[in-house]
Amino acid sequence: MNDLSTPTRAKVTNNLIWKLLERFGSQGVTFIVSVVLARLLDPAVYGTIALVTVFTTLLNVFVDSGLGVALVQKKESDDLDFSTVFFFNILLSLALYGVMFLAAPLVAHFYEMPELTPIIRVLSLIVVVGGMRNVQQSYVSKHLLFRKFFYATLGGTILSAIIGIYMAYQGYGVWALVGQTLSNNFVGTLILWCVVKWRPKWMFSWGRLKSLWKYGWKLLVSALIDTLYNDLRTLIIGKKYSENDLAYYNKGKTFPALIVTNVNNSIDSVLLPAMAKEQDDKVRVRAMTRRSISTSSFIMWPMMIGLMVCAEPVVRLLLTEKWMDSVLFMRVFCFTYAFYPIHTANLNAIKAVGRSDLFLKMEIAKKVVGISAIAITMWFGVDWMAYSLIITTFISQFINSYPNKKLLGYSYGQQLKDIFPSLALAAVMGICVYPIQFLRLHDAITLLIQVSLGVLIYVGGAKLLRFEAFEYLLSTVKKLFKRKPKEIQNEQTPES
Repeated sequence: MNDLSTPTRAKVTNNLIWKLLERFGSQGVTFIVSVVLARLLDPAVYGTIALVTVFTTLLNVFVDSGLGVALVQKKESDDLDFSTVFFFNILLSLALYGVMFLAAPLVAHFYEMPELTPIIRVLSLIVVVGGMRNVQQSYVSKHLLFRKFFYATLGGTILSAIIGIYMAYQGYGVWALVGQTLSNNFVGTLILWCVVKWRPKWMFSWGRLKSLWKYGWKLLVSALIDTLYNDLRTLIIGKKYSENDLAYYNKGKTFPALIVTNVNNSIDSVLLPAMAKEQDDKVRVRAMTRRSISTSSFIMWPMMIGLMVCAEPVVRLLLTEKWMDSVLFMRVFCFTYAFYPIHTANLNAIKAVGRSDLFLKMEIAKKVVGISAIAITMWFGVDWMAYSLIITTFISQFINSYPNKKLLGYSYGQQLKDIFPSLALAAVMGICVYPIQFLRLHDAITLLIQVSLGVLIYVGGAKLLRFEAFEYLLSTVKKLFKRKPKEIQNEQTPES
């Protein structure tokens, strides 16, 4: 068995590639389905489902309880740890579903939408499914077995796509989105249980639970604060403005989120366990943090600026004219999401070295700023609520990076210096491709020219200027393809 205490670069890279394949494969299918459903369904339907999703997302945070991350962060997690968390999560998820089942009429009454009651009660079942899946995901992350995620996620996504599109064509309306979401979670969890051989044993330890909880509760509170804050705009828009306004806001977030969450979550999933295994070597953690920021920024910036300048033809071509009001929100989210590599790398470093106390304090500070911005802008319209994200993004970056100046010797100024080359080159690319839409060509032709020219400018510029991140990615890909199948197999840790 390979030594889990020292993950090699090849092993981390191999797992990152599997994670990227999983995310882009599943989200690629999801993207196609979302385009089809957006053409079939009215924006108001998406506004309704967006409200319900807020509550199910919040419940899923409770199910995780921070214990999943605690299992990954702990140096030596055994079957007793995993089994204890598994049974705790099952009981918690059932209790939370019961609460949501009873609270559904109250939520529907508050929003003056009686149709929400059955939707909430059915969609909340994903919380129970999450209780079955959470520990399996932690086991995969802990042992760097991300190839398992690929099969589970892609299988669930493809089957749920078929179900969602069929139901939409049959005129089920909002229930098409409910059916797609439920089937995706259920099938994905079932496949994960089939491909991951770990099974809970009939054992439970309050001592182990308390030990994991000591680290995890701060992450739970942090996640709750973050989730509530991220969904606060959705809740306010749903109450104060129309379902269509909420639909445009959320649809504007969908496309940039599709790109960013795939890249960001893939790096996040692999980086945390890798950092956790090196937590006593601050120099190594600093190097991994810096590599994560520079490399993921090199990938993220051209995609975000590219989508920002191409937003109008993208929406018109894929979603039709009825969704054009989402363009402004798409551009705002593109800009704010482009900075996510700084957030993710810094927070992972803080979690990896065991400072969940700092993590919680930072979340509180960021949310005080964010909620203040919402309280001020909510009276001036949905547009201003979106614009406030730009200001809070910069403040959050500074807060997230500040502790690592002392912990790792890696300041916010150094981090901005590391991302500046990618940002500047992506900005030049955006300036060059934006005017093409004024030629009034067909949207498909416009996008083809913009994307082709953008890739040529960015990749050509990175090669000409010898960007370190570009050369690192290129060398990594070359080495991966030169490796023999046996070498790749040896990087996979056998399951116990």
